[in-house]
Amino acid sequence: MKTLNNFPENNRGLSRRSFVKTAASGAAALTIVPSFAVSGLGHKAPSDKLLIAAIGCGGEGADDIRHYAIAPKKNAEIALLCDVDDRQAAPRIKEFPKAKFYHDWREMFDRESRNFDAVSVAIPDHNHAVVGLAAMQLKKHLYLQKPLTHDIYEARVLTKASEKYRVVTQMGDQGASCGGMRTLREWIEAGVLGEIEKVFCWTDRPVWPQGIPWPESHPAVPKELNWDLWLGTAEETGYIDNLVPFNWRGWWKFGTGALGDMGCHIMGPPFKLLDLGYPVEVSCSASTVYTGIFKEGVFPESGPVSSSIRFKYNLKNGKNLDLYWMDGGITPERPYEIEPDLNMNDVMGDWPGLNDYEGATLFIGTKGKAACGWGGRNPILLPLSLNKDLKIPEKYPRVEGDMDGHWWQWIDACIAGYGNMEVDSPFVGYAGPLTETVLMGNLLLRCFNIQKKISRKDPVYGEMEGLVFPGRYMSYKWDGENMRITNFEAANQFVKREYRKGWGEMKI
Repeated sequence: MKTLNNFPENNRGLSRRSFVKTAASGAAALTIVPSFAVSGLGHKAPSDKLLIAAIGCGGEGADDIRHYAIAPKKNAEIALLCDVDDRQAAPRIKEFPKAKFYHDWREMFDRESRNFDAVSVAIPDHNHAVVGLAAMQLKKHLYLQKPLTHDIYEARVLTKASEKYRVVTQMGDQGASCGGMRTLREWIEAGVLGEIEKVFCWTDRPVWPQGIPWPESHPAVPKELNWDLWLGTAEETGYIDNLVPFNWRGWWKFGTGALGDMGCHIMGPPFKLLDLGYPVEVSCSASTVYTGIFKEGVFPESGPVSSSIRFKYNLKNGKNLDLYWMDGGITPERPYEIEPDLNMNDVMGDWPGLNDYEGATLFIGTKGKAACGWGGRNPILLPLSLNKDLKIPEKYPRVEGDMDGHWWQWIDACIAGYGNMEVDSPFVGYAGPLTETVLMGNLLLRCFNIQKKISRKDPVYGEMEGLVFPGRYMSYKWDGENMRITNFEAANQFVKREYRKGWGEMKI
């Protein structure tokens, strides 16, 4: 089969030449002219309205769609809907009866490419990249949920593609647009914290089953779900119960664990505000469980119950900075500035009173400490008494709607055209490198379970068979530019994965 940009022809839709020709001939028949016809030149469409194809209708997808629908300028329209699960799609189909519905995004792109300007993607992590790249190859602006991709290599490809195809991109980490992020920047630039020496990031995730063996049973596929389309790029496997629509996050075949779910939100503030770039060295530890005497339960298909990771950065001022990530209930040491009877997570920016500590970030500087909730929201100085009379002028304009404005900002930027308006989480310079860094942590966690079988004679229990783990408790040196671990070759297998036959490959 003839291919274009490494995607099968029936998956890629129209060629560029036929695409332009068809768009020109069909434009007059449309009530609303899609803005792609002119926005690439920096002009607005006659309608000033962005036509969006939404892929993924439940969970985060439902929230994305809701934000487009309530945009204050009323400058977005849900033109198309796509989901592999009728149960997730049903409410959105009812809510947007004029939007044409598809199960297969490839078919939608083939048939409808002239009828939408932009694509919004909120589906399981393992299919993010292949959909996002195909959208950009059609010159469609792209809103892609965090993390951008499942693999480091995919993030690099999407970043380069956004420049090549000159489309407006935004990752779905809404905290990047919140006022708290700007407040923190103003504090740091005013010297309130001094030089930042350490950063701690943590979350209560995972809040789904993780650190468990791969399921042995494969029940019948629900009639509402197209399992083959749901698998997409992942290797073929029988249906797994209780996986859809949420618990896929804990399996490396599909998800990216606690880091993938919350890392972009929680590591985003230091990454953006401190201009961190790629780490140079990374080390980790993770929880272990035992199923017998000296018999460790090793479940390489699943992420660990909890983990702790240290990212080392070389700063532009010549100094080093350590960023610590913790999940699964692990937190940094309690700052002495917080009164003993106060809940540390509540104080440091999380949702007070809820048993859901989504995350927090703590900046430790030479002059002081500051903390915020996920995405930079609700920033505070420690001790809390410092916040009472703090008067730092607002230097940076706030986004209308705060976090809600993250979606609306992208809409406005798409209508303005590529290069004419900034967004807070573009792939180039921010979302792409941030995603690579987050996934770097997952690479180490997967290396944690690389194993070799050995036999040994124990002085108490006699002859025993066991395992050794050559990838544990070492410090990995990372060549970010070339996407390679330089001191443990086995780790590089996790930089890029192979797609299931028929699903193309990530090349631009």
